[in-house]
Amino acid sequence: GTGILSSQPEENPHWWNANMVFIPYCSSDVWSGASSKSEKNEYAFMGALIIQEVIKELVGKGLSTAKVLLLAGSSAGGTGVLLNVDRVAEQLEEMGYQGIQVRGLADSGWFLDNKQYRRTDCIDTITCAPTEAIRRGIRYWNGVVPERCKLQFKEGEEWNCFFGYKIYPTLRCPVFVVQWLFDEAQLTVDNVHLTGQPVQEGQWLYIQNLGRELRNTLKDVTASFAPACLSHEIITRNHWTDIQVKGTSLPRALHCWDRSLHESNKNGKAPLKGCPIHLIDSCPWPHCNPSCPTIRDQFTGQEMNVIQFLMHMGFDVQKMAQQQGLEPSKLLGMLSSGN
Repeated sequence: GTGILSSQPEENPHWWNANMVFIPYCSSDVWSGASSKSEKNEYAFMGALIIQEVIKELVGKGLSTAKVLLLAGSSAGGTGVLLNVDRVAEQLEEMGYQGIQVRGLADSGWFLDNKQYRRTDCIDTITCAPTEAIRRGIRYWNGVVPERCKLQFKEGEEWNCFFGYKIYPTLRCPVFVVQWLFDEAQLTVDNVHLTGQPVQEGQWLYIQNLGRELRNTLKDVTASFAPACLSHEIITRNHWTDIQVKGTSLPRALHCWDRSLHESNKNGKAPLKGCPIHLIDSCPWPHCNPSCPTIRDQFTGQEMNVIQFLMHMGFDVQKMAQQQGLEPSKLLGMLSSGN
């Protein structure tokens, strides 16, 4: 594989020689389903059970002697990590393997249940508002959410546990959250489409606000990596080592996190000096971080730099400079250097 699944030390400096198991996403239920096929229900949604069965099988293949199990996933798999990490830890404890430390790595699965830019009727998965899609989904899937999160909400309100900022405070296992501040999947469900037409002012303000809201939800997340980029998924991309937040790459931050968990198990000390694990961009626009993945024009396929991209989105340099109290040339200089 690529990124965190690679066995090459250059591409995966920290975990290249770990035992890896890839579970394909075939259950369409955000890894939460527990409903078998029946006369009433022609589809089976078994995501939650698939994970439990895989863990059972792996115990016989060497997992029983592991010190650490890292449950990682991207997109729906990222949300699946939040929903399953504590259950996997409990399952291993019940099987008598209390010595295995279970941790989570959730990539691009920290969604917001925010108001859509333009409200549309829920005709399919694309037009459905995030909360409505999950509400309906849970009924199909017989969705399982962790007990501790479930207790925070009234019966019938379990959908809340699919949203990272609501489930995270209830989790026992340490989880590292990786999230683009301007996630393309989030923008799609919010009905912001950045194709072809310059972005209208309302959309532009909505996008900036989305970045702010997301940044707020990550405030109290101990271990996080959130670059101000417009993208979706990162840990399995081969460029995952290139993206930096405040001068630190994601593999480096994960290494720091790993070390801090080993250290805290020993002596409960403060975080390691010079080894940051809470990394969130503070610049306010998509791609204001110069290490963001390259953007391509969706029609010509040509690469765009930050300034070309912002112009393409209808970004008004004069007006923005005025708002920030800067000379336009100074703003352009800051954007291209990523300050």
